Amino acid sequence: MGREFELKYLATPETLGAIREKFGEFTPISMETTYYDTADLALRKRRWTLRRRLENGKSVCTVKTPLSDGSRGEWETENADLAAGVKALCAMGAPKEILDYVNQGVTPFCGAKFTRLAKTMELPGGSVELALDEGVLLGGGQELSFAEVEVELKSGEDSVASAFAGKLAAEFDLKEQPKSKLARAMALAEP
Repeated sequence: MGREFELKYLATPETLGAIREKFGEFTPISMETTYYDTADLALRKRRWTLRRRLENGKSVCTVKTPLSDGSRGEWETENADLAAGVKALCAMGAPKEILDYVNQGVTPFCGAKFTRLAKTMELPGGSVELALDEGVLLGGGQELSFAEVEVELKSGEDSVASAFAGKLAAEFDLKEQPKSKLARAMALAEP
């Protein structure tokens, strides 16, 4: 299992441009994300995420679950078929119950389409990925534009990411984004 520790901040397109200017070259990634759940939202009730994302056309299946320290367990595999991808993720250590939900039937619930500009930053004591995301959240036939900054720990202690993100937030007057893309897209999909 991978462990995901990331910090998210609200942004404007102008702020993203200023950050990009400061840090130079980023790698662009076209993202099309579909989030799945059961008809009775069983995954949401457990705070589990099941998604299939096209990353520059490559299909990646992902399961995320909450951990007691506030971070998330994360399993990813490249697979175009959701059921086969989830089976592989369970073999990697994702909760076996997720496969039961998929076999009983999950459907697309909401999603997102955005461009990510990503850059790995080597820092004292570790590394982070700095991601600048801009696009739309999709749910219930609605779209909501968004721009945000993510700092995700890639190696080292959580404090490495926290320190870098804190300095970035202070310099660019960033405010924490407490809700995930999934939570915001699901809010659009709710009646």
